[in-house]
Amino acid sequence: MIVTDRTAPLRKARPTPRGYLVVGRTVAIPVRRASILAAAGLFVLLLAAAVTTLTWGRLGVDLADLPAALLGNAEGKDRFVFNRLRGPRLTVAIGVGAALGLSGALFQSVTRNPLGSPDVIGLSAGAGAGAATCALMFPDTVPVAVGALIGAVLAMTLVYVSTGTGFRNPARLVIAGIGVAAMGSAITQYVVYSLERDKASVLTAYVNGSLTARSWTDAGTIWLVLLAAAPLAALISRRLDIGEMGDDIAEGLGSEPKKAKTLAVVLAVALSAAAVSVSGPIAFIALTAPQIARRLTRASGPHLLLSALTGGLLLVLADLCSQQLSLFDDLPVGIYTMAIGGAYLGYLLIREWRRGVL
Repeated sequence: MIVTDRTAPLRKARPTPRGYLVVGRTVAIPVRRASILAAAGLFVLLLAAAVTTLTWGRLGVDLADLPAALLGNAEGKDRFVFNRLRGPRLTVAIGVGAALGLSGALFQSVTRNPLGSPDVIGLSAGAGAGAATCALMFPDTVPVAVGALIGAVLAMTLVYVSTGTGFRNPARLVIAGIGVAAMGSAITQYVVYSLERDKASVLTAYVNGSLTARSWTDAGTIWLVLLAAAPLAALISRRLDIGEMGDDIAEGLGSEPKKAKTLAVVLAVALSAAAVSVSGPIAFIALTAPQIARRLTRASGPHLLLSALTGGLLLVLADLCSQQLSLFDDLPVGIYTMAIGGAYLGYLLIREWRRGVL
């Protein structure tokens, strides 16, 4: 006797949602033609900026010798430049920029605020305060990078406790973060004022964000965290996309917005803390990159991949200016990102004013 399974039609694979790349039953990543073109363009620009960083200037690797250096076959000056000077610095710049861009996209999606970023909620200020405190109280015991990481974690813990609702309420999150940022900045300024001039100069460079003297260990740290966090961010990308329609609608569609927001903030904090631990608090990348990514496609959604690519590109370009511009010697890369972010925010203000929004 032949037994037929009448439930077979019910178990057919669900159709792929239009505009999404589905991986298994749990991951659905928004994919649009404009996003693909923008990602391809950003990747090409990032590749060009990376090649320029490695080859430009008096100590640059000759373009013809660059493939050998990438394969580990460089010799003499090229070997030293690639393995000790520019290779680790470039790798850290891309990783830190991508981590900050992704972190900013997660924050802005959760708070539904274009000004939402780790800078605003006090993470960067807490990291600077931690680095400054270690430099003052434990100069030969605790590394400055470890102090920055501790400061970032303590700042986020204080924000989490002071809101009364953890990371779930965007308005309370921003308000508490502004207060924590103010306290962190006050601690940093006090320490810089208290230190000797030489030590204060070194600390000032770090708390403004610096990629000088980075190592392959630093590169491994930021990329390990980035590669661990990126799949989790992709896992909740569809929920964040739905969440932009409002919590009530998202709840009705079964996307569990509270859990998605909490996970998004935790990932954003982890990414920002990792970036701060290897480069110091670099300003405006997390704030600016998601906005540029959004305007490249003119579509809604968190734009996680585009924000990461944009962040990497912005930081590599800023570091290229830091290395090659002869106006200032050894100016921290964070100063250039402040200039980029300030110019972009000024452009947005003028644009909105002309449209009559402001």
